[in-house]
Amino acid sequence: MKSLKLIASVALIASVLVSFTLPTKVESYNVDAEQSTLIWTGRKVTGEHTGTINIKEGNLEVNGEKLEGGSFTIDMSTIENADLEGEYKGKLEGHLKSDDFFGVASHPTAQFVITQARAQENGQYEITGDLTIKNITNEVTFPAEVKVSGNQVTADAKIVVDRSKYNVRYGSGSFFDNLGDKTIYDEFDLEVSLVANTAVGK
Repeated sequence: MKSLKLIASVALIASVLVSFTLPTKVESYNVDAEQSTLIWTGRKVTGEHTGTINIKEGNLEVNGEKLEGGSFTIDMSTIENADLEGEYKGKLEGHLKSDDFFGVASHPTAQFVITQARAQENGQYEITGDLTIKNITNEVTFPAEVKVSGNQVTADAKIVVDRSKYNVRYGSGSFFDNLGDKTIYDEFDLEVSLVANTAVGK
């Protein structure tokens, strides 16, 4: 009887140890560029402008229901303004794509790569990663909400970007003096909403 209890105890301990040592399965979900959105907002002394940029591609890596990594690429050639019309809309979009700002001809994409995803409660995360704009990379940290449901993952976040760190100088008080009401603030917002589908085991 004692032998049976001993065997049962050993078996239980072994099963617990195995559960801790089995390799985890990370699944990669492909970002759906059609369903995903990115909204930008830039501010200046006299007001603000907002618009969209298209997500080109990306992936989110999930273990169970926990986000572990991922990345996405932004198509900078699709910068579009949403609050102006006609000639003024075209001029602003062209200026943002020019070398005064994002130099899209030389730098057609920007990219964000997750380096750490700290899970909190109720699908909330603190995300840290490398943001590359104009071939310049800086680390950024921001809160995000991630939901895993079947074969779909959604991730929503607001990233505050300091453009002066990416050599985007036009109208910046960090580079030019006495701009007055022509000053364009260095920080702009990116509101990212990713929808990823089709899990592929790794």
